[in-house]
Amino acid sequence: MTFKPFAGLALIALGAASLAWPEISYTKDTHDAKLGPLEFTLKEKDSVRIPVWVGLAAIAGGTGLVWRRKQG
Repeated sequence: MTFKPFAGLALIALGAASLAWPEISYTKDTHDAKLGPLEFTLKEKDSVRIPVWVGLAAIAGGTGLVWRRKQG
């Protein structure tokens, strides 16, 4: 049994997920301040947008890996 079909299925799943959720949000700490016993932290929300072509390319590549395995 080879690794290619599993990699293909993983690519298909990741491509479908990127099409379903095209934006990933995360929170990062930007500034810390200490004033005596008090501590302040500023958190900033940011997001990364995944282009549609990346999801489609992942699905096509995964399909190619799975299909090649079935052919040969």
